[in-house]
Amino acid sequence: MPTIHWFRRDLRLADNPSLLAAVEAARADDGLVVPLFVVDPVLSATAGAPRLAYLTHSLRALDESLGGRLVVRHGRPRDVVPAVASEVGASQVHVTAATEPYGRRRDEGLSLVRTGSPYAVAPGRLLTRGGTPFQVFTPFRRAWLDHGWAPPAPRPTGSPWAHLRSDSIPVPPATDVRLPPAGEAAALRRWQEFLRDGLARYATDRDRPDLDGTSRLSVPLKYGELHPRTLLAGLPASADVFRSELAWREFHADVLWHHPTAAHTSLRDVVPDDAWAAGRAELAAFAAWAEGRTGYPIVDAGMRQLRALGWMHNRVRMVVASFLVKDLHVRWQRGAEHFMAWLVDADVSQNQLNWQWVAGTGRDAAPYFRVFNPVTQGRTFDPSGSYVRQWVPELRGVDGVAVHEPWRLRTPPDGYPAPIVDHAVERKVALDDFHRARD
Repeated sequence: MPTIHWFRRDLRLADNPSLLAAVEAARADDGLVVPLFVVDPVLSATAGAPRLAYLTHSLRALDESLGGRLVVRHGRPRDVVPAVASEVGASQVHVTAATEPYGRRRDEGLSLVRTGSPYAVAPGRLLTRGGTPFQVFTPFRRAWLDHGWAPPAPRPTGSPWAHLRSDSIPVPPATDVRLPPAGEAAALRRWQEFLRDGLARYATDRDRPDLDGTSRLSVPLKYGELHPRTLLAGLPASADVFRSELAWREFHADVLWHHPTAAHTSLRDVVPDDAWAAGRAELAAFAAWAEGRTGYPIVDAGMRQLRALGWMHNRVRMVVASFLVKDLHVRWQRGAEHFMAWLVDADVSQNQLNWQWVAGTGRDAAPYFRVFNPVTQGRTFDPSGSYVRQWVPELRGVDGVAVHEPWRLRTPPDGYPAPIVDHAVERKVALDDFHRARD
């Protein structure tokens, strides 16, 4: 009697407890495992072209690792999964538990065997001593470390994969985004390279967009080509900063578990409703931001990097988000939607809760009166200006740190816009709006 493993956010064979459970259940009945992936029209309709293109490459890599046995079916999971189970006479459908709002709704009413989650500690498991969800990161991190996690699960052996009719893997949509290599093997190579060449400098280099100082593992973590447990098992005890970044990822997933509406709604209001831009002013400001034409080089470099790579350095993500919300007075939801359309690593809990962190509307968020100065941020974290010159070709003729304030040059560069707002003025407006809400 066969079993089914329904792949979702776990596109890998190693360290996949749900897949291992499906294999063990099948072997107990002298059966085989149907490795299933469902192309869900709801998710396809809401994902940007970069994510869909990457997903197809990841599915091809998974299919290759399964010896060409991946079973792809198109349609609503509520219809497809029971149909496949009936087709093969499967006794069980194994999954990694869904934790995001849509996945939890999708799985309601389906008979599933849930093993593990996409996180080292499943969202919702940790509570304060008073039995309430954590509101602040630091105590959550402490509880997360104290709780710990299981060691990585072994990779199944013996290739117990069933033969079954499969629809085609979707054709990747057209995109100009330069996608990274996809699949479990590529993710493991990147992890080993980072352990060897990047981890020792991570604490000092991770905030520098001009350096290759980050792990670039947000993409494989989003698709489950790697599990965070695998990363944690390979970290030395001294790697506290990197471990804390993984804890932030788990904290945001936990917040969304307890507050599903946080995907679209502020967890707290910070300014009056009339503080936000509206109408043509909002459309013009948002368009300049999205196209990287604000006149602030570090902001424009980040937005152009996003368009080119489907990825943006984390420090720059904070800068561009602060600029949209607090300099241009555009609601964070507009920016989050744009990121979800372009980021290859777009993940609901990480994207939305990081935007809420910058906007000051989330749990343990940066206070609203913390406004990133784009010039100061550029000077501090791109001190030679090489990051800006890489992504803003109009400024490649400007040497050194002067690239962060091109409007001060005797001859401003051709083709590059003047700042669309005065940061000092808009910072005061944002703070005044914040204080109005407190009165």
